[in-house]
Amino acid sequence: MKPNDFSDARVLVTGGAGFIGSALVWALNRRGCDRIVVCDRLGTDERWRNLTPLRFADYVEADDLLPRLPGGALGKFDLVLHMGACSSTTETNASFLIRNNYEFTRDLATWALGQKTRFVYASSAATYGDGSAGMDDDDGGLDKLRPLNMYGYSKHLFDLHARRAGFLNRMVGLKYFNVFGPNEGHKGDMRSLVHKSTAQVQAGGVIRLFKSYRSDFRDGEQKRDFLYVKDAVAMTLHLAASKRAGGLFNIGSGKARTWLDLARAVFAALKRKPKIEFIEMPEAVRDKYQYFTQANLVRLRAAGYTAPVTPLEDAVNDYVRNYLVPHKRLDPAVA
Repeated sequence: MKPNDFSDARVLVTGGAGFIGSALVWALNRRGCDRIVVCDRLGTDERWRNLTPLRFADYVEADDLLPRLPGGALGKFDLVLHMGACSSTTETNASFLIRNNYEFTRDLATWALGQKTRFVYASSAATYGDGSAGMDDDDGGLDKLRPLNMYGYSKHLFDLHARRAGFLNRMVGLKYFNVFGPNEGHKGDMRSLVHKSTAQVQAGGVIRLFKSYRSDFRDGEQKRDFLYVKDAVAMTLHLAASKRAGGLFNIGSGKARTWLDLARAVFAALKRKPKIEFIEMPEAVRDKYQYFTQANLVRLRAAGYTAPVTPLEDAVNDYVRNYLVPHKRLDPAVA
C-alpha cells in the first residue's frame, strides 16, 4: 500500500462511525478505497449520521466482531485501523475501560498478527499524564509514564503489553493529541472546544474557558497540542501504508497553543469580536488536568511524513465555516 493508494486494500475500521474512525473512512474513500468493513457500537446517539455519506462494504456491531473473525467469516483484511474505544477522560468505571479499551485491543491485535495483517491502533497522549516524564514516543520511556485518568491508563496498559509481548514494533500505536474537526458532534462533553464554543458564540457571543489553578499558567494560557482531524488521518494513513514503520508515534501538530488562541480563532472564523469569560474548573477534574501537551514529531518525520501541519487558525476557520455553521459532515465527494 502506498500512502495515497489504498484502492486494492481491504480494511477493517473499528470505531468507524466515531470521530477519527469515520474521518479515516472518508480519507480512504477519497483514496479510492471502499472495500471497508466498519465496526462500532451505534447505540442511541447520532454517530450513525457520520456513516451516511461514506462508502463501505459491510457493518458489524463491536460485540459481534471478535466471535466472527476466526474461520474467516468476515474474510481477509490487509489492514486493521483500530480506533474503537471509550474515549471519555471522565469515565470512572475502570472494569468497563479495561474490557473495552485494553482487552478488546489485545485480542484483536493477537488475531491480526496471527493473520499477518497490518495493525494500527489508537493509543493516546493521555498516557503522558502531567508531562513530567516527557512526551517522547520512544517506547523505552513507557515505564516512567503516569496517566492522570483511567482512560489514559487503559491505553497505556496495551502499549505496555505490546512491548512486553515483543510485538509493538510489528504494529503502529498512535498517540493522538487534541484532535478536533468534523464528525465529533456525538461526543457530548468530549467534544472539542471549537465545537462547543461555536454554539456558545452563536447563542450568546461568549466563550467560557476554565480558570487556571497553577501559578505558572495564567487563566486561558494552559497549552495543548491541537491538531485538525484531516491532518490526523493523513498521518495515520501514511504510517499504515509504511510497512517499515513500527512502534509508537505521536500524532499532533508539534506546537503547543493556548486555549485563548483557540477561542480567538473561533471568534475570527465567525467574524465576531472576542468576548471570553473564565469559569471554575470542576473539582473532580482539577487534579487530572493536563496543563501542557506538545507532540515530539521526530519519529513521525523520520518515518517519511513530510506534509506541513495545517495552521491552527486555518484549521479552525475550515471547520467552523465549512462544517459547523452549515451543519455538514465529512463527505468523500467534498475536499
